[in-house]
Amino acid sequence: MANFTLAIANKNYSSWSLRAWMAMREFDIPFAEEVIPLDVAQTKTKIARHSGAGRLPVLHHGEVRVWESLAILEYLAELFPGKAMWPKSRAARAMARAVANEMHAGFQALRNACPMNLRRPHRPLAAGLSEEVLANVARIERLWKDCRAAYGKGGPFLFGKFTIADAMYAPVVTRFETYVIPVSRASRDYMDALIATQSFRDWKEGAAKEKWIIAADEVA
Repeated sequence: MANFTLAIANKNYSSWSLRAWMAMREFDIPFAEEVIPLDVAQTKTKIARHSGAGRLPVLHHGEVRVWESLAILEYLAELFPGKAMWPKSRAARAMARAVANEMHAGFQALRNACPMNLRRPHRPLAAGLSEEVLANVARIERLWKDCRAAYGKGGPFLFGKFTIADAMYAPVVTRFETYVIPVSRASRDYMDALIATQSFRDWKEGAAKEKWIIAADEVA
């Protein structure tokens, strides 16, 4: 099988890149990475070499090029069925895909108010949380609770073992952590499990070494 190359943005800020990178590490899929820092002089030119969509991440696999995090993860799940990147049971897979797609398309209030920023000191948002953000948080906690109640008996993740659904929610976990957003004990336990994975720890270590600053994502 041909080698993989994953083009990603800054580890400190790029929630979409984290999803694909973390999943590939968790499922032991070797790849080379190319980091393209955002908001610098050559950003658009460098990204355009990978994708006309103008966004990262992008996965290269031989002649195949896949952009968008969830599409990358679906592609890998097809390539490696034995790795069970989605839950094995049909009902659990359906739920996992639903919650992953809800994350992919939703929670804009939380995204806008609380950008992913792994180097930010852990403290509440100075402006406080709007009703819209609190509604996003409540919905996410409900999803986590429902997944864990229905399919989480086999381990600490949403469907017991780590799946694509967990990779999709990893950036939300960082936001809850960074902005000290109050959550239930069950949610905190789930967050702790994800933060403790070697893949996330390695990603965060890489983020800490970066020197690039995106001013728009440095919120008080």
